Amino acid sequence: MNSVITRVTERIRAKSKVSRAAYLAHMDRAATHRNATRRQGLSCSNLAHVAASASGSDKIWLAQTKVPNIGIVTSYNDMLSAHQPYARFPDLIKKTARENGATAQVAGGVPAMCDGVTQGQPGMEMSLFSRDIIAQATAISLSHDAFDAVLLLGVCDKIVPGLFIGALAFGHLPAIFVPAGPMASGLANSEKAAVRQRHAQGLATREELLAAEMSAYHGIGTCTFYGTANSNQLMMEVMGLHVPGAAFEHPDSPLRDALTAEATRRVLSLATSAMRLADVVDERCVVNAIVALLASGGSTNHTIHLVAMAAAAGISIDWDDFAELSSVVPLMARIYPNGEADINVFHAAGGTAYLIRELLHAGLLHADVNTVLGGREGLNAYARDAQLSQLSGANVTWKDSVIAPERVSGHHDVLRPAATAFSHEGGMRLVTGNLGRAIVKTSAVKPQHRRVVAPAIVFETQEALQIAFKAGELNRDFVAVVIGQGPRANGMPELHKLVPPLGSLQDQGFHVALVTDGRMSGASGKVPAAIHVSPEVMRDGPIGRVRTGDIITLDAEAGILSVDVSEAELNLRSVTKPATDQHGMGRELFAGQRDRALTAEQGAATFSIKYLETI
Repeated sequence: MNSVITRVTERIRAKSKVSRAAYLAHMDRAATHRNATRRQGLSCSNLAHVAASASGSDKIWLAQTKVPNIGIVTSYNDMLSAHQPYARFPDLIKKTARENGATAQVAGGVPAMCDGVTQGQPGMEMSLFSRDIIAQATAISLSHDAFDAVLLLGVCDKIVPGLFIGALAFGHLPAIFVPAGPMASGLANSEKAAVRQRHAQGLATREELLAAEMSAYHGIGTCTFYGTANSNQLMMEVMGLHVPGAAFEHPDSPLRDALTAEATRRVLSLATSAMRLADVVDERCVVNAIVALLASGGSTNHTIHLVAMAAAAGISIDWDDFAELSSVVPLMARIYPNGEADINVFHAAGGTAYLIRELLHAGLLHADVNTVLGGREGLNAYARDAQLSQLSGANVTWKDSVIAPERVSGHHDVLRPAATAFSHEGGMRLVTGNLGRAIVKTSAVKPQHRRVVAPAIVFETQEALQIAFKAGELNRDFVAVVIGQGPRANGMPELHKLVPPLGSLQDQGFHVALVTDGRMSGASGKVPAAIHVSPEVMRDGPIGRVRTGDIITLDAEAGILSVDVSEAELNLRSVTKPATDQHGMGRELFAGQRDRALTAEQGAATFSIKYLETI
């Protein structure tokens, strides 16, 4: 093992000792109440309600309480492309369960909103908080205590982290995540981005922009760029919580159905073993997730989500851990926005199996982890490619990839070995200074743009920046400081409406950058952006003391985020706290979440759990 990987893992284990022990004790107490099946602990009246809607063998088996019952928690809705495929998954799961002498029931549904729909809209201010609502909805779904194992159907940005957090509250049960897969490739992401930029400049009509967008987002499945949704899927696989090879298979392929059926069989086998979700998600598992995220140039949203996800298992991580791991993890993938390829090209080039195989070979992943496969292979079982069985055509088998001996991917411009990676460091940097702590996604930013020293222009909304751009007021070097965008201010929306204008200015030769206590996420592009600035303005963060004209230094290479103002003067200034409209589109219902939200580096969590008070 790489010594830095070992050191960071041990540091995480040490600082999590008390909280992790408390979490595991909590799970042990939950498990002690277990009978042969959870249903045996229910009263006759309770059990009658569980079985009331079932028919045939399901009703008999549910009442007899002798066979396992799978609880399905689903994010299905038929408006969003990523979640529409889940309409047919429950029937497939139930059929497979019956064939294996068990039952399955949809335990409940969780909300699934799309940041692509809400970008720049008021609804986006509820997006981050939806993660915690999903966690709570997962807990409600499983609170009937009628389930012996759990299948979690979710894909996109806040959905998987929310399901993950909620499921860990039931970590005494085995659980497997079941993805739906990406949509087929459409208009290239780079071409879509170019049309967006032309539209921002007034050089493309709304009709042209809409045609480009609909050519890019055209069918069922996740968006094909490497944002938070696809980062979720890669991480779940590297954490050993998928059936191997499940992450990026298309929703309608026969292999997708075989993988879903296999997940059903696997979780049933775990239901009669001692392997719990709590045993899979440990310090090594969390470090593996960070390493894979860095090696693939994944979403910056996970510098928030992974903190909250780990905490739900009693594990404490922070941005220092991300930064230290990034110093030794090579950037092995170029997937849009840090390259031209989409996720389907990455998958065809070798995908997660190749990435895992290479990182294991380089000593950058813990191989000796528990996974939902059980057995002694650990993560090595995930370094193989999934395929349909030649015997049945309906089952999945795994094989060593034909490209393994040469250690070369199927597309060298997209996926490379660790030894000849695109960069010797990962795709994220921690920047610090007298403006606080922030994250920069460097994988999509060219080296010549990673250091910007320029006067600040302070904006209180992203709309204000767009107005200034359209008025021709931003044709110069500057650092856009967009304040009042943190969790406690307005729910920390993503600020992607800023990408086209800032990208256009950079293309014109101006030195521009963004500094904000808001988010940009996995679609962060070519403009250097210090995001998630903590503490945020509503916590009296120094970013609120910046004034237009102050000289800002954002140096992602050196890890610096500072304003050229003396400490004495900075302290004399008042913190600007923009007035925010928190009514409409349901935002008024989230006042409690805004008031309770922790910092971005603390995972922006809006609820407290007793055993987490030690973190």
